[in-house]
Amino acid sequence: MEAHELVWGMDLGSREVKIVLLENGDIRQMESHETIAFYRACRQVDPGKLRIMDETIGPAQNPCYPVVTTGYGRNSLTFENSHQIPEIMAHALGARYLTGLSDFLLVDIGGQDSKVVLVENGKVVDFIMNDKCAASSGRYLENMARVLGFSVEELGRYYRDPVELDSTCAIFGESELIGKLVEGVPLPSLCAGVNFSVFRRIAPMLSRFSSEIVVLSGGVSRNEAIQHIIRENCKPRQVLVLPHGQFAGAIGCAHWYTHRV
Repeated sequence: MEAHELVWGMDLGSREVKIVLLENGDIRQMESHETIAFYRACRQVDPGKLRIMDETIGPAQNPCYPVVTTGYGRNSLTFENSHQIPEIMAHALGARYLTGLSDFLLVDIGGQDSKVVLVENGKVVDFIMNDKCAASSGRYLENMARVLGFSVEELGRYYRDPVELDSTCAIFGESELIGKLVEGVPLPSLCAGVNFSVFRRIAPMLSRFSSEIVVLSGGVSRNEAIQHIIRENCKPRQVLVLPHGQFAGAIGCAHWYTHRV
């Protein structure tokens, strides 16, 4: 593999498909597409092989470049001329690329699951995932923001005086939140309670590992309240929020191809 070659990385997430193009190890292009709309733009060209037909989507513009995929769809939906790598590997490689660090604890909270990955000497040494339901995920935050009449960005600004919420279920949590609204709990406390409930769900995963540096990725990494709550409760030496954190998996895919042996 020559370093000047270009490669696409694709993270086939449950809510969004994230795509990056790397050239000489540098990011040349980033784009994201709503998942259902993305698959509507694809057609099966051979048994089990997909091709992106919409040329507004990056890999369809340059079909000769190699493609590396990860995420929920990587096994059941294979694109022609593509490689597949595990999610944990992709996200850890993406975090290494974006931080330049070799030792850290990666906390990735995405649209429908959360992952905590311990990286030492540049290698994944252990990890734990919550992928059984949408609790402690972006889906939960979206549902609760809708109930409260806030945008997800507005919801993510509140962390003081959190009301206690017992349910972090993306479905049943809605009923509990409506009950608190009827009781007259102030909206800022309700928002803070929603954010804190996400932390409470991932706290047992965080407590399994020790690291001076916590790296946040995934769409929920942009939630300022959850950043603050992790700093206050876990007290690592440093909490880093990845730039372009929602693209870490796609970046890791392309980075893997560029540096594979």
